[in-house]
Amino acid sequence: MSLGSLRALARGDAAADRVVPPTGFTARLTLFASAAMCFLAVFALALSLAAGRLASSWGDELARSSTLRISAPSGEQAAQTAAALRLLEQTPGVARARALTEAEQQALLEPWFGPDLPLANLPVPQLIEIVEDATGYDAAGLRLRLQAEVPGAVLDDHTRWRRPLVAAASGLRLLGWVSILLIAGTVGAMVTLAANAALAANAQVIAVLRLVGATDAYIARAFVRRFTLRALTGAAAGVVLGVVAVLLMPGAGSTAGFLTGLTFVGWHWIFPLLVPPLAAAVAFAATAAAARRVLGGLS
Repeated sequence: MSLGSLRALARGDAAADRVVPPTGFTARLTLFASAAMCFLAVFALALSLAAGRLASSWGDELARSSTLRISAPSGEQAAQTAAALRLLEQTPGVARARALTEAEQQALLEPWFGPDLPLANLPVPQLIEIVEDATGYDAAGLRLRLQAEVPGAVLDDHTRWRRPLVAAASGLRLLGWVSILLIAGTVGAMVTLAANAALAANAQVIAVLRLVGATDAYIARAFVRRFTLRALTGAAAGVVLGVVAVLLMPGAGSTAGFLTGLTFVGWHWIFPLLVPPLAAAVAFAATAAAARRVLGGLS
């Protein structure tokens, strides 16, 4: 879309605009298709951006933390826990390590076993939270030292959990962008069908305009302007409705999830504002291509 085309699109031509019927099936089809597709595009954008935020969040949080599980007889568990803490304090790359309290372990098990779980009467392993520094620690070397000094300790560096979660979030982000491309293609296809129908319905008017000296570029510009403005209007309405629907979604609060974090954050609110102009650009290109093809066939 050149600068001259934008100026002609904004300026318009009252005489040329009368070539295209202002109402009818093609107008309703273009408005509805643009509004519906841009409504869905807002949700696809929100999904893609939210998935990207979750991938970064999960990757960073799980990459910096590990869990040490100590399973030992009740008489030896306290001694092995103290030995493990001393070993971790001497391990390069470990920023801090602490044993979870009974109340914290109770809170971790509560969603599965309820609030009345008698931890004191059950052989529940002792958990130690490990937070590494920027350099990180040698997990293989730490496992060997634990095996020798704390036989009941098992190190979980969250690798097997982190990679599938990050991969799933990254896949959803890619799915969101692919959905946006499919939506753009659908808008282009619907506008092309509507433009073809309008051009075919006005074949006799086009023939008369040619007889009085109108060029194909003049005729095509009338169709392009009308359908571009229809798509822009429908897209703007669809984006407004989509933004309202996103604002009505539940907030993330203290936890982040795909359903509770489906919104725009910070400068990401710019993306919905770009949808109507992009929809108008797709409609401009689709209508121009349809006009060239149909007018060439009517020659």
